[in-house]
Amino acid sequence: MIAHLSGEVTATGERWVVIEVGGVGYRVQVTRPALESLRQAQGRVRVYTHMAVRDDEIQLFGFLQQRELELFTILIGVSGIGPKNAMNILSGISFEEFALAILDDDEKTLTRIPGIGQKSAKRLILELKEKMKKHADTLAVSRRPTEACDAASALMSLGFSPQEAEDAVDAVLPGLPDPTVQGLIRAALACLRER
Repeated sequence: MIAHLSGEVTATGERWVVIEVGGVGYRVQVTRPALESLRQAQGRVRVYTHMAVRDDEIQLFGFLQQRELELFTILIGVSGIGPKNAMNILSGISFEEFALAILDDDEKTLTRIPGIGQKSAKRLILELKEKMKKHADTLAVSRRPTEACDAASALMSLGFSPQEAEDAVDAVLPGLPDPTVQGLIRAALACLRER
């Protein structure tokens, strides 16, 4: 099992990167946010990996943070959620937002993720609620108002990464006395344009 790779990014594709380690290039499937970060990386990078072995192929899935890898392994343990769906989930929502959606029985947030319908959302909530409860203490501080989550999701649907969208919403949230989704989106877009 390959636990992580540390090397230089030598090539990138639509949802993959090649990381050269000791003269060997490893092709690693990554999420959209990770792909953007790795394309801009200079020098050595570290990617935590999960190796999936099937009869006809071996694939490496890579993550920039250990907890993304943990969530990926939890997700592929859910019936009907394979590695491809798990990567779509991690590309469309942050770890915190996903855990909060599970804890709050928030199907609406989960169904915004490409490839996740209402049945899949219900199954995820049912099968993962207990596992996400152990993360509840660390997430309690970061609970956002529903309007902030909706605004971040809207920004992600416009093409911003989950990190960019959440950072922009978090930056403007304290300045709005009575935040609405539309108000947060406008303010966050203005904030993103200034960067």
